[in-house]
Amino acid sequence: MPESTQIHPDKVRAYLATAFRLGHTAQDIVLTIGQRSERLAALFAADGVDCGAFITAFNPRGTIQPDAANAAGHAALAGLLHAQGVRAIEGSGGEEGTDWPSEKSWFALGLPLAPAKALGHRFDQDAIVWVGADAVPQLILLR
Repeated sequence: MPESTQIHPDKVRAYLATAFRLGHTAQDIVLTIGQRSERLAALFAADGVDCGAFITAFNPRGTIQPDAANAAGHAALAGLLHAQGVRAIEGSGGEEGTDWPSEKSWFALGLPLAPAKALGHRFDQDAIVWVGADAVPQLILLR
């Protein structure tokens, strides 16, 4: 993470406490910032990739948007990932015990850090989650 950021420390703490879920079933892979995921490492191996990014288009800059705007952003992000030939798994990110709604997201398999950051910026996000070959999710602040 950068040493200085425009993002309020309370928001950063919320992002760090978020559970990032790949999928919508009992077989979900749940990522926690800073904790290696053996299941994600196995998915990387099975898919022949060594990185991935968890990106949302919901609620740009952490500001609640209407459902229709969030749905349009989510679909646009899916379209961009598909156009780039990236296999993406739909998921969601949310912090239990808070009023903040869970946000639909995409986990883009094999997406390197620079293009992942570019997508995060394109959808005006505060941050993305990027995972390298070590299968340890990192919070990447974008502002």
